[in-house]
Amino acid sequence: MKVKDLIGDLKTSGLYAICPCGKEFAIADCTIFDGTKEPFPKVARDIQDDMKEDFAAEEEEFTRQVTQITERTAKTAAAVNIGKSLEKILPMAKDFKWVVPDTKFLGDPIDLLIFNGLSEGKVESLSFVEVKSGSARLNTHQKAIRDAIMEHRVSYGVFK
Repeated sequence: MKVKDLIGDLKTSGLYAICPCGKEFAIADCTIFDGTKEPFPKVARDIQDDMKEDFAAEEEEFTRQVTQITERTAKTAAAVNIGKSLEKILPMAKDFKWVVPDTKFLGDPIDLLIFNGLSEGKVESLSFVEVKSGSARLNTHQKAIRDAIMEHRVSYGVFK
């Protein structure tokens, strides 16, 4: 049987098919053609062109989003790396209000722990200090630590 005859039989068959979307349709209503020997009919070319345009737009949007995410990730990584370096030298800054020898660098999850008075032999209090710059905010763990301190949920223990 020739492809042209098969297409003719399908168009007159009265058969129905189900689209992947779940809708039923008559095969006779479809544009059926042999794309191997004859050019695509205009309706098929138009649909193909529309699909190519949609694909190009989606590809452009995807590329834009990847570029945006890559740039944002690079900026965040740079800011974090700079921040981690600054945390270590921050106690040397002239406007640092704690006594440097009392300051111990922890880094994570809290940047600094200050033993106020340690260098004078009498610890009066402890200060937990988180260093942030720009629009940086406390993360979930840092907020939980802040809340525990503010609510006096702090204890001391000795491990032997």
